[in-house]
Amino acid sequence: MTDPTPNERQRELIENTEGAYLVDAGPGTGKTFAITRRYGAIVDRDGVEPEDVLLATFTRSAATEMKERIVDHSAYGLRELADAPIRTFHSHCHELLGEHGYAAPTHLGIDERITGSTEIVDDDLIEAERFREFFGAFRDDHPEHADFYRVLSEPGELLGLIEELAAKGVFPTTDGWYRDGEAHLDGDFEAFEELFDAANRPRNDGRKQSPLREDLSRFGRDKAYTPNAPSKSELRGGRGTKRLDDGVARMVFDEEREGLKSFVHDVYVEYLRFALGRNYLNFSFLQLFAFVLLCEDRRAREAAQFEYVMVDEFQDTSEIQFKLALLLSGTDNFCVVGDWKQSIYSFQYADVRNILAFEERLERFTADLDREADRVSFDAVDPTRIELRENYRSTESVIDLSERAIVTPASSGETADATLEDVVELSSNAAFDNTVVEGVTHEDEHEAVLSTVQDVVGNDGYAVEGDDGEPRPPEYGDVAVFTRTRDYGRELLDVAAEYDFPMAYDGGIELFRTDPAKLLLAWLRIAESDADRGWAVVLERAGYAFDEVDHALETDSYPDEPAAFRDELRELESVGALARRVFDRYGFAGDTADVLLDTVQSVHDSTTATRGELIRHIERGIETGHTVDARAAAGDDAVTVQTIHAAKGLEYPIVVLANMNEGRFPPRSRGSSVIEYRDPVGLRQRKRYSEDGAYPHVYDSWRHDVRRRCLPQGYDEERRLLYVAVTRAESHVLFAAGEDPNAFLDGLPVGVEEVDPTVEPFDRGEPADAELPFAVTTPEGPIGHTPHSLMDESVFEEAGERTEAEPETRGMEFGSRVHDFAEAYALDGDDATPSNGDEERVAAFLDSLPGELHVEEPITLPIDVDGRRVTVSGIADLVHETADRVEVVDYKTDATRRAESEYRKQLTVYYHVLDEWFGEKRVEASLFYTTDGHRERIDPLALDELRSLVRSAEAAGD
Repeated sequence: MTDPTPNERQRELIENTEGAYLVDAGPGTGKTFAITRRYGAIVDRDGVEPEDVLLATFTRSAATEMKERIVDHSAYGLRELADAPIRTFHSHCHELLGEHGYAAPTHLGIDERITGSTEIVDDDLIEAERFREFFGAFRDDHPEHADFYRVLSEPGELLGLIEELAAKGVFPTTDGWYRDGEAHLDGDFEAFEELFDAANRPRNDGRKQSPLREDLSRFGRDKAYTPNAPSKSELRGGRGTKRLDDGVARMVFDEEREGLKSFVHDVYVEYLRFALGRNYLNFSFLQLFAFVLLCEDRRAREAAQFEYVMVDEFQDTSEIQFKLALLLSGTDNFCVVGDWKQSIYSFQYADVRNILAFEERLERFTADLDREADRVSFDAVDPTRIELRENYRSTESVIDLSERAIVTPASSGETADATLEDVVELSSNAAFDNTVVEGVTHEDEHEAVLSTVQDVVGNDGYAVEGDDGEPRPPEYGDVAVFTRTRDYGRELLDVAAEYDFPMAYDGGIELFRTDPAKLLLAWLRIAESDADRGWAVVLERAGYAFDEVDHALETDSYPDEPAAFRDELRELESVGALARRVFDRYGFAGDTADVLLDTVQSVHDSTTATRGELIRHIERGIETGHTVDARAAAGDDAVTVQTIHAAKGLEYPIVVLANMNEGRFPPRSRGSSVIEYRDPVGLRQRKRYSEDGAYPHVYDSWRHDVRRRCLPQGYDEERRLLYVAVTRAESHVLFAAGEDPNAFLDGLPVGVEEVDPTVEPFDRGEPADAELPFAVTTPEGPIGHTPHSLMDESVFEEAGERTEAEPETRGMEFGSRVHDFAEAYALDGDDATPSNGDEERVAAFLDSLPGELHVEEPITLPIDVDGRRVTVSGIADLVHETADRVEVVDYKTDATRRAESEYRKQLTVYYHVLDEWFGEKRVEASLFYTTDGHRERIDPLALDELRSLVRSAEAAGD
């Protein structure tokens, strides 16, 4: 395959590497191709090394992809680029603080230090649990803030506020605010007044009242204001008035906020102390301390600066990340690449103004950073603008539709801020344009989506481009269904399952709403207090009828076997051991069970949470829909279901945009936090405790209710979400709605037809993802045992004690990463790069195997024990098959060999299954220790010995 030739504008970016550049890179324009070529051109020069170039990316996976593609365009290999600064802002800040940041907190007046062992918390739910622990103690220590405690319905919202302020560059010191942080909190009246005046401008040449006055016709409805609040008529003016008085802007902006700022300051600075004292930082604090270090420590700043700085996906950066990039620039070779139309992460504090107002912010931020000292090594310059215009993904028709999407009103009477003049016009490089754009509606929208997909698959009218560049009929795997929210995706999958429809969810799964989580929660409740809610779940799962369950709950008379299991769980001190026993009981294995186990263990170990508090933690996870990344398997030829956020950066031949319903896309407002920060009004509170009236009461803020009607509603980002969704499509875009289509669907050039859906049940035949001839399907009913249930867990607890003294063993999370790498490398070595010594040894081991590799294969061994049918099921890490031999290998990251006798039991199960299926080949079993690359052959136990282990496990359970 020949290397693609850069087009004219890509070549301009690749060849011009000196100076400041703003690159407008729309979807499908070869952004990554051009960036990696540019990087290669820079580092291949004499006197330039990879450590001279910072390439900041938005995700770790993007950084990995960049490195792999750079290898194709430079003289450097992956090993040489392994430690190159091609990474996320968070990763780079971590690296920077590890090298220079020990005393960074002292610049804020905080005595605690950042150490080499400081943990990075990247799980929102775990940090929320720690913040709850912190805030409980804070309330006891700070009674002076009692009025604010009374108005907070959810203290966790303060954590979000702190992270938002950190992203803005607003930091506390022990005795105030760092640099100009307080000015941000105070807000900008002139900027607010412009918004107020725009909302207060009469319409129809002054003949119709202003939108603001019209909105305030509902002022005070269902609200409780303090007695001194103005009446509706005082605020809106007399009859016939078309606008509010000019003085109202100042009246609603000005209010006493010193107590609020003091409260937020104290929570903020004390939580920084708490986190440092517990030896952890979150992503926001990584950037906070890196910024302070670079501002205050000239030597550290000079040592950290680069000759070249490039930032990818610049539309997704926050204000603090823009400023960090400037501080890290040792020259004016500063290049940012992005697309404002794809800025969809404001909930992660991305600021689209970084790219929309790049030139203005570049000048202002540079001047601000250089105010007390020369921190930025170049004067703000007029950057060169490069526009990538050639689209290599979509047809011209799809591009035209996307341009309409970015200016389509999101509600009746609303207009988009952008116009088509603001959009860089793209041209298509598609081989042919047969694009279909159409919409369907029906009250049973889920069935309508499935029926539409079935109409599309195999239909030449929706032909897509084949590998040979010629049109071909579409398959299920060519179709992606996008939704605005996860809830709709989950509902669609449930309906698809009724028809055995080939559909898989790709993105964040709601960890605590899975079956393993629900059963773990049930058994935790039972172990803690014999809770009825726990017993109801367990007994229903065991097959008891509703009346039997009711009787058991009313009489507290539970069946002997589960009651004995409850008693066994109560004897376990470790939450991890309890979770393992529950998962073994039901045969739960795989990624979901592993992540869940790691999560609950991490919460329990890293906080002072009791078992009862852990129950509430899981309950909160269910309420919030806490997610982890995963993909539900459905074979190769299956429709992908994703949220629009998860689909960014991907592409599909056919896109179905579902749930295009009023109130769903855009979602209806869910209200705001009690205490919040918003530009340009600064720090505010929506409710206040007051004793001004007859009785002490928590009152609504009338000023807030006026201000919010002047501030942007966020519809521009919803339009950008629509744009991102449409531009994922290569050939065709379909829309689906229920009975109440949204304004987007009404405003787009789409013919919408009401359909009568008929979903044909899908006959899969042989499972599409069954790869091995020895795969044994788990029989109906509960699995009797897993290999882990036959092991002596005390060995692992001893090993766990040893782990802290042996740094080369890094626990379950590290083990999971090594296993994930091993799987990825075995499936496609070109797409997996070792990141540590363990993974390098795994790669070398896999490279040495001459035969066929099968990974992560489920294996079930049925055996007779005393006349009973028992199954032992597990997942084999690796099966290596050659012409005359089959070998099962299990990876272990242990630093010692003390658990080898227990691992022998696990491999015995796998051995006997393989021996049955490959009777003509020699079967072997071995352990591969990743810490030193040693491979240990294991002699399996006889089946009679395995039966004895089953009897012993069952006796222990009784």
